[in-house]
This record gives sequence, structure tokens and C-alpha cells, in this order.
Amino acid sequence: MDEPKKPVIGPEAAFVERLVKEAGITEDQARELIVFLGLNWASLVREAKLLRKSARP
Repeated sequence: MDEPKKPVIGPEAAFVERLVKEAGITEDQARELIVFLGLNWASLVREAKLLRKSARP
């Protein structure tokens, strides 16, 4: 069963928004990366780009 989404607040919200715009991934994907990687921008961008590439046919 899907859990209800918690609103992202604080510095994470800015990271999610920026990552979605710059890397072309979904908000859910951005949130998941932040959970795994923390707020290290370089790591987030690297993984987001890899995620986006793997999603392409």
C-alpha cells in the first residue's frame, strides 16, 4: 500500500525543486535520492543524471 507523501520542507524542498529542474527527474526520484545521499549537491546531480539516462528507452 502506498504511504501518503510527506510535504518536503526546509532545505530539502529547495534541493528537490532544483534537482527536478536541472536533472530532469521526478519529485519522487529527487526525494529518494536525498534520502539515500543526503544534501551533497554534486552526488545528487551525478546520480540524478544516471537515473535519467537509465530511464530512457
